[in-house]
Amino acid sequence: MARESTRVAVLGAGPGGYAAAYYAADLGMQVTLIDEEKNPGGVCLYRGCIPSKALLHVARVIDEARHAVRWGVAFAEPAVDLDTLRAYKQGVVDKLTSGVGQVGRLRRVKYLQGRGTLTGPRSLAVATSGGETELPFEHCVLATGSHPTRIPALSLDSARMLDSTSALELPDVPTSLLVVGGGYIGLELGTVYATLGSAVSVVEMTPGLLPGVDRDLVNVLQKRLEKLFSRIMLNTKVVKLAEEADGIRAGFEGEGAPKDGLFDRVLVAVGRRPNSKIPGLETTRVRVDAKGFIETDGQRRTAEPSIFAIGDVAGEPMLAHKASHEARVAIDAIAGRKAVFEPLAIPAVVFTEPEIAWCGLTETQAAERGVDVESAKFPWGALSRAITVDRPEGLTKLVLDRRSGRVLGVGIAGSGAGELIAEGVLAVEMGATAEDMRLTIHPHPTLSESLMESAEVFFGQSTHVYKPAKGLRP
Repeated sequence: MARESTRVAVLGAGPGGYAAAYYAADLGMQVTLIDEEKNPGGVCLYRGCIPSKALLHVARVIDEARHAVRWGVAFAEPAVDLDTLRAYKQGVVDKLTSGVGQVGRLRRVKYLQGRGTLTGPRSLAVATSGGETELPFEHCVLATGSHPTRIPALSLDSARMLDSTSALELPDVPTSLLVVGGGYIGLELGTVYATLGSAVSVVEMTPGLLPGVDRDLVNVLQKRLEKLFSRIMLNTKVVKLAEEADGIRAGFEGEGAPKDGLFDRVLVAVGRRPNSKIPGLETTRVRVDAKGFIETDGQRRTAEPSIFAIGDVAGEPMLAHKASHEARVAIDAIAGRKAVFEPLAIPAVVFTEPEIAWCGLTETQAAERGVDVESAKFPWGALSRAITVDRPEGLTKLVLDRRSGRVLGVGIAGSGAGELIAEGVLAVEMGATAEDMRLTIHPHPTLSESLMESAEVFFGQSTHVYKPAKGLRP
């Protein structure tokens, strides 16, 4: 058995893991990054947000081509070559993962392609194609990510069944597709398949799509999806799946739902579970909670002082950008710097069309915490840029402290919402007020103006939306 030692070992090379490894190297630390893939990237780059966004871009282009007839520009119905589309998607993945690998080599980060097993609080064993390597370390960062949730009652050994990973492989464009789960994964993948030509039906067991998300935002998206999808069944459960000669028959229970339906394929997208069953974890004092997340403190340190945990395995929200920021906190702590992970706003984006994005407090959360808030909404139907691009079905919403006008939360529904939400994140983190946003000159005509106009609505002074003035807050 080969033996190497390192100051920092990082197990898992996703957006959290490679960010931790590269930042540690930037601070002059000896680093070893361990992952089973050829290059860093993790689920996000290989089987998650990156390939899905590549496909969603294609879907948006197709949608724009069809939409253009409203402007007097008619295109022939797009002809989709699946082999070329798959190659495009894979090319995006290959370019990014190889690039991330090259950046690691420039930083002189040691990369071990293999499977890591903890052998104690300060050591790993890494099984590689060339044998096993013993790796003593001073500190270890666990960044092992997550995997699609599997429901035993909906498990069916059939090639017609898809999860969020296999759906991205685009095995075909089924005539009919049932999506089980109305969360962001189901809606994004459903959007891709529906745009490519599948008749998509979505089943969600709660009363609304995207449970937990602001209803004002969801309502904008749902109106669009009701036209794109064949059917949306809320308050409905899939109680049975059975394969037949011509497809998979699903049985439903729910108000207004059919008794059953036959589908060419079924996509189960009901969330993700943390990869906390790390081999050898029991040789340490690391604790795992009832939901399967590794418990950490504000520095992302576990109950084992030498071991940290970041990203999906360390708790919700399961978002790549959250993992990357946790990575910097953990490495700063290892370096002896003062650091704590306590963001006021972690942005979230659903990359459908229209997109929806939000950060900070929602009105519901504010009510639960006893915070007195007022919302200020600006409809995109009054936004010149939205009209010029024929995407008026949007809304920008500020959640503001009623007395001070401080920005506590921001929500945006509309084309490009994911690109706009960063201003809201900055406003929340800096303690900006509606007055600050109102007095910040935004370029015209742009979608970003909706943030300024929403602040003006708070004061009853919006140029393009009439609302009786209330006067300036004290």
